[in-house]
Amino acid sequence: MKRVAFKMQLNKGFEAEYKKRHDKLWPELKELLKSTGISDYAIFLDETTNGLFGILKVDDLELLDALPQHPVMQKWWLYMKDIMESNSDNSPVTIPLKEVFYLP
Repeated sequence: MKRVAFKMQLNKGFEAEYKKRHDKLWPELKELLKSTGISDYAIFLDETTNGLFGILKVDDLELLDALPQHPVMQKWWLYMKDIMESNSDNSPVTIPLKEVFYLP
């Protein structure tokens, strides 16, 4: 099992909307993430900067890397692009984070 951490940026004023959209996560997206082997997925908000910090566990990094090609993922990104920093393909600007400490 691999741990993956990353950061993203939420646009100012969309904190409640971001939470609302994730509280109503589409069942097909939830199933896609689980079928990809993702577990223990959490996203935290730094309320002072609107930075988002995500962490998840995944069995197979290749399956995780294939997610951007899935239509459900692309549809979700399109849905979210108006409230967060996004790339030209509508994916969120995501910066991988390097693990420097872990206490199991």
